[in-house]
Amino acid sequence: MKIKEIREHSLDQLKTELEAMHRRQFELKSQAVTEKMQATSELSKVRKDIARILTVMRERELAAAAQAQPAPGGPTA
Repeated sequence: MKIKEIREHSLDQLKTELEAMHRRQFELKSQAVTEKMQATSELSKVRKDIARILTVMRERELAAAAQAQPAPGGPTA
């Protein structure tokens, strides 16, 4: 999954996708333990996709927090 695609998703979609990725990671780890894993590179791809999703979610969280804070040097009551 590309970062551009991830940024187009809403927060709810990202949470759903993150859950799916965690499930997929668990399945791949299980396959690795039982030595039934076909593509070993798939596990690292899933880990990177999880990191990308978490990064976009954090960026949005920080952007929302920055908008909520008043500008420095503003009027004081």
